[in-house]
Amino acid sequence: MTASTPVTVAAHAPREVDRALFTYLDDATGERVDLTAHQLGEWAARSAGLLRDGCRLAAGDRVAVLLPPHWRTAAVLLGAWSLGLAVSFRPRATAGLAVLEPGGDMPYDAVFVTPERLDDWLEDVPDGTHRYLVGTKPGPLADVPVGWLDWSTEVLRHGDAVPHYTAIRSSDAATPDGTTYGEWGGLAREMAQMWDLRAGDRLLVDAAEHEQPLKWLLAPLSVGASVVVCANLDRSTLDTRIAAEQVTRLL
Repeated sequence: MTASTPVTVAAHAPREVDRALFTYLDDATGERVDLTAHQLGEWAARSAGLLRDGCRLAAGDRVAVLLPPHWRTAAVLLGAWSLGLAVSFRPRATAGLAVLEPGGDMPYDAVFVTPERLDDWLEDVPDGTHRYLVGTKPGPLADVPVGWLDWSTEVLRHGDAVPHYTAIRSSDAATPDGTTYGEWGGLAREMAQMWDLRAGDRLLVDAAEHEQPLKWLLAPLSVGASVVVCANLDRSTLDTRIAAEQVTRLL
């Protein structure tokens, strides 16, 4: 198989886990988070509240989300897009390379980054008016530098009731490079069709191989498939994982 072509695997009898729309696993730590569509919507609503009420952002403002595949990343992205924000989700911002986005040399209205990337001298984390560290482990961060806030703490200050979302036109920019919501939606559906991914499928994604949210978030959600994102995937137990999670497609 290629890195970007899902493999079809045998379907298994439905279990309770099928109710999870988004599952995050870490084979190195044993962490597991299962979120139903309603629960993911609640976290996206909290994220939207943080951006709207905490940061006072509105449609068209620019947000950088430099985070790995994770349930918290999904919440941040969906919350930002629900407000009509232009979201940069470049997987890497490598020191010495030009930022290939209009206004990329200007501070973003908000920046979300992991502590590991903030401390990595190879990473060129862009500046932002509001700056949040998003940990990939359970619980609050132990050490937050001056000028930054812990997302896991701040997001809980906002309600989880799904708000009346901003009216977004398909022609509005979803990313700072001008790619529209309609174009990203079309790309997600085309990718799902190319993979023969359908409603009811359960897609297992190796987080280390696929940082692009178009693959691990937008494409499956665009057709009603559920997602299992696995960090530090142990391929020696892959068959067991597939059976336990009722995975039908492997990316």
